[in-house]
Amino acid sequence: MTSKSAAAAARATVYGYPRQGQDRELKKAVEGYWKGRVSADALRQTAAQLRRDNRQQLADAGIQEVPTGDFSFYDHVLDTTVMVGAIPERHREAVAADAVDGYFAMARGTQDVAPLEMTKWFDTNYHYLVPELGPGTVFTADSAKQVAELKEALAQGLAARPVLVGPVTYLLLAKPAPGVPADFEPLTLLDRLLPVYAEVLADLRAAGAEWVQLDEPALVQDRTPAELNAAERTYRDLGALTDRPKLLVASYFHRLGEALPVLAKAPVEGLALDFTDSAAANLDALAAVGGLPGKRLVAGVVNGRNIWINDLQKSLSTLGTLLGLADRVDVAASCSLLHVPLDAAAERDIDPQIVRWLAFARQKTAEIVTLAKALAQGTDAISGELSANKAALASRADSPITRDPAVRARAEAVTDADGRRSQPYAERAAAQRAHLGLPLLPTTTIGSFPQTGELRTARADLRAGRIDTAGYEERIRTEIQEVISFQEKTGIDVLVHGEPERNDMVQYFAEQLTGYLATQHGWVQSYGTRYVRPPVLAGDISRPEPMTVRWTSYAQSLSDRPVKGMLTGPVTMLAWSFVRDDLPLGETARQVALALRDEVNDLEVSGTSVIQVDEPALRETLPLRAADRADYLAWATEAFRLTTGGVRPDTQIHTHMCYAEFGDIVQAIDDLDADVISLEAARSHMQVASELAAHGYPREAGPGVYDIHSPRVPSAEEAAELLRTGLKAIPAERLWVNPDCGLKTRGWPETRASLENLVAAARTVRAELPSS
Repeated sequence: MTSKSAAAAARATVYGYPRQGQDRELKKAVEGYWKGRVSADALRQTAAQLRRDNRQQLADAGIQEVPTGDFSFYDHVLDTTVMVGAIPERHREAVAADAVDGYFAMARGTQDVAPLEMTKWFDTNYHYLVPELGPGTVFTADSAKQVAELKEALAQGLAARPVLVGPVTYLLLAKPAPGVPADFEPLTLLDRLLPVYAEVLADLRAAGAEWVQLDEPALVQDRTPAELNAAERTYRDLGALTDRPKLLVASYFHRLGEALPVLAKAPVEGLALDFTDSAAANLDALAAVGGLPGKRLVAGVVNGRNIWINDLQKSLSTLGTLLGLADRVDVAASCSLLHVPLDAAAERDIDPQIVRWLAFARQKTAEIVTLAKALAQGTDAISGELSANKAALASRADSPITRDPAVRARAEAVTDADGRRSQPYAERAAAQRAHLGLPLLPTTTIGSFPQTGELRTARADLRAGRIDTAGYEERIRTEIQEVISFQEKTGIDVLVHGEPERNDMVQYFAEQLTGYLATQHGWVQSYGTRYVRPPVLAGDISRPEPMTVRWTSYAQSLSDRPVKGMLTGPVTMLAWSFVRDDLPLGETARQVALALRDEVNDLEVSGTSVIQVDEPALRETLPLRAADRADYLAWATEAFRLTTGGVRPDTQIHTHMCYAEFGDIVQAIDDLDADVISLEAARSHMQVASELAAHGYPREAGPGVYDIHSPRVPSAEEAAELLRTGLKAIPAERLWVNPDCGLKTRGWPETRASLENLVAAARTVRAELPSS
């Protein structure tokens, strides 16, 4: 520790905190509001109490500067859209009539008005609402939410720092509004947007803000000279304001790269940088630009995205180097703690030996406080914590849980031939058409059907011992019968069993594979009120016994139409889990692929002719920098082909992807060598169909015509019009008709109506085809 004054100034802080509450109180309040059971006032009161509790938890843990503005009813990018007044024209009337209802209309849509497009927040499984902008967009400041939440924190007697999505990132995340030419660049609106940010900053200063954090994670991606110039101009102009708080510009998820010198020279008072393994290059880059003399550095040395305990000694070494590079060094997580569960201490069903290895949000705040204490007081002040941390790290490294020699030997024995189908696609397609006998524009769904309250109650009753296994399985059989019957009556061509036995598309499989741990309370927000419990990947992966064959075979016995087998692919099994950090991801992916290959082969042997291996996370996990992508895509596509490469030519392999920017990975989609891919397309107006066509994608595809993340029921004509748009890019003999995604989160009434309209649309458009 080279600078005593810098060390003495060290403070502990975070950029954001889980929003949902210990028992997902926010989810329950918001969904209660949507159903009319919770009033707007009660919803606001619940939210205010959660914010107070979160801030107090942070303060009690020793966090010396708490964030504000990170809380959201649905999404922080949508909150930014409200803050800058960029309400889409179609939603303005609703927002003017009732701010809360209008806000949720933008997020979810109404029967008459479509919602904003939704996609992944960088390379995470969090979804944000995409801003829609155009040449006519007029920005207006609305700082009410930010000011109110800052005042709440100050009233608690806490040092608080408002957190805003930065203007450059906001514009780079935006897309042209419907009707605006596709080549419109939202970044051209920067000069209109900056005065609005200036007004918000002035309002926050007047409300008592000493610092405001502006998040610019988009700058960790590859950026053009024009985009870097926009960043330079942004912080030159905001830094020149006289009526503003001190500015902390934050980046995370990766190395800042060519944007680091731009921000280091900007007239702002501080930078927040990621110094975890994925962004370790920031350390050398910061030294190369001469550090941040006279400025504050917030060092993200605790991983905010994974759940393993921090190596305190390693972090202290990094912090010690950083002390000589800035006027003051504070300690933080690498990003908002929104991406991890709340409290590992709540996990009573995990071996206490393993719980020692885990750090959720509360444990991470403790690590941050410990590291800040060491900077301020020296390592002797945390000798006990260092000793315990060293023992826990050694315990994990030496544990037999983490290594299975048989699994590793099998993975090492894989050959290139294992990842190839026995015939090329054209020959397979002919065999599959002869075998399946499907019409043009065949209809199907993505996999899951509504998870009713009765199903969730049955699972809870089984866990609690209120019903036995036989009673539970009878309930599952009944649900499968109803799902198959409905699909047959509706006229769907390729059926699914509805997945009533599955709690989550990753967790269900993780609970049946060795090497995985399931949590009971490890909820993480995926989008809106959708929370998931990512399993923990702690050791080597194998499949002790079949996982899906029984229920898929039962469903097939109920119908003469093909029933798809449904699996989650290896990349998604990793992306939606907390992965191990002691083995390269590619090696873990191969282990998962081999386990799933066994399941695919068993499904085929049981008589399943159509098998879907979902990979919605293939694009999500794409590295943020282009230079890092080739290696990732090589092992990711290999893992999929290894999963599916052992089946007969007449077995049709499907895959599915949703809510991502697919244009970046069309070649990788091709490299998967799946026979059919279904993709989200309804909110993005069939954009992916043209992207596939531009690439020359040769296989079958089903761009979605039903947006399942909205409660609205699309009409048959609306779905038909989307199909006609799809046919402009994909020929009828290769076009499927399906929803955007699974139907788990929808209710039965809207599902019935929407699927009936989907089938009607397919019949209408089928009749319009020249060959019909």
